[in-house]
Amino acid sequence: MSFPYSVRRIAERFRGFLPVVVDVETGGFDSERDALLEIAVITIAMDDQGFVFPQPVVSTHVEAFPGANIEPRALEITGIDPDHPFRNALEERAALDYVFAPVRKALKAAECQRAILVGHNAGFDLSFLNAAVRRTGYKRNPFHPFSNFDTVTLAGLAFGQTVLARAVAASGTVWDPSLAHSAVYDTERTAELFCQIVNRWKHLSDFAGSDEVPEYESVLPRD
Repeated sequence: MSFPYSVRRIAERFRGFLPVVVDVETGGFDSERDALLEIAVITIAMDDQGFVFPQPVVSTHVEAFPGANIEPRALEITGIDPDHPFRNALEERAALDYVFAPVRKALKAAECQRAILVGHNAGFDLSFLNAAVRRTGYKRNPFHPFSNFDTVTLAGLAFGQTVLARAVAASGTVWDPSLAHSAVYDTERTAELFCQIVNRWKHLSDFAGSDEVPEYESVLPRD
């Protein structure tokens, strides 16, 4: 039995969607009431062999919208100081412009119709992204408004782990707890985890119908 996973175009692999890994750091759990404080995105690309890999991260600090709530406990976890003089935060609209620009560029290059958010507990990140889009009246949101790829589910299937730190470790990637809860770090680790899982599936499916047992190490493309 064979599977149609010899595609060399990411648009074909994900039915016209481009996976884009997103992580947000916030002032709480309520996307309508609590502040969006950091956002990072990583677009996913595909090599000539059909394996996916993460592009460089793009990130920014975000100014809390007027009247936003910020829970002290949330700041204790993230280590964010919203009033730090060198934070260089952007207003929400400018922050969206900044992180959406590389997404649109990648969409055009990959000939994809829309971005699909990849995240660990993706519904949380998507809810804050959508809330910021609504608040700013943003008209060109490149992301699908409700569909997502959740690495909690994917990692549970692939590695039997649902906590990001444990899933990353199970995938063979080093996890540094001192860097956790930074939008950049969490996005980079989530992107690597997503690519590991997608590439592992391709690696295994390439052997479908064969008597050969694949030797599996890393499934991120190498130079």
